[in-house]
Amino acid sequence: MTIFNNVPLIASLVAIVFAQVVKVPIYLIVSRKIDLGLIFSTGGMPSSHSAAVTALMTTTAIQYGLASPYFAIATVFGVIVMFDATGVRRQAGEHAIVLNRLVLEFQELAKHAKGLTSPKQEEKTKHLKELLGHKPMEVFFGALTGIAIGFLLDYLLGTF
Repeated sequence: MTIFNNVPLIASLVAIVFAQVVKVPIYLIVSRKIDLGLIFSTGGMPSSHSAAVTALMTTTAIQYGLASPYFAIATVFGVIVMFDATGVRRQAGEHAIVLNRLVLEFQELAKHAKGLTSPKQEEKTKHLKELLGHKPMEVFFGALTGIAIGFLLDYLLGTF
């Protein structure tokens, strides 16, 4: 087996790319704005993390069976990734939103107080990335995307 015949790997990578690219038209439909930066960002609908791990789980189950240790490894890995996407990473994004708001409010307060801020201090302020994790619905649709891509690519590539 060469790396180019590794259906679980190919399905996972295709699922990541597909989920990242499809975020742009979904965002366009929802917000009426184009944001090509979503292709290279974390978070959003659908979860590319979930799509990747469920494509891996699906193709591993098809090729090696549900009782295989490979499927067990892929499943545990997938559960951890999806749990983390909705848990720790999402909370980090929520914290970033609050911290960014606090920094802006402090800067406004400092502008009104005499001599408490200088232009150099404002330049040092970093805006924290807010879109880090996923809502449960984004993980769910990412998982469905990965399952569909896993079945499709196993059907298309598994016959070679």
